[in-house]
Amino acid sequence: MTETVKPWGRELLIVANERYALKDIFIKAGTRSSLQYHERKLETILLLSGRLTLESGTGDGPYATRDYTAGESYSISPGMHHRVTAQEDTRLIEVSTPELDDVVRIHDDYGRARS
Repeated sequence: MTETVKPWGRELLIVANERYALKDIFIKAGTRSSLQYHERKLETILLLSGRLTLESGTGDGPYATRDYTAGESYSISPGMHHRVTAQEDTRLIEVSTPELDDVVRIHDDYGRARS
């Protein structure tokens, strides 16, 4: 297992192989991920605890928003723009196809977006 500290919390990569990847992710209350999309990666998220808001859509927006709580899940298809904001400390499981480096950041609060 490999832990990666992020500006918004941490990711614990449990397994990654040629077929799938599995992560345990913690997001600190009041922080959010990049507004991003994946060219090939398909991911499904299951919230274990906490509460988050998902913004998702295509193009320049506006994006749909929906709140999720423990026990709920959602999927992100390739090309879908998305960002999550943790309303509370949130822990989730991400199961995805194996393209771990397939991320295009559109906007990022921490200066990691492409120029």
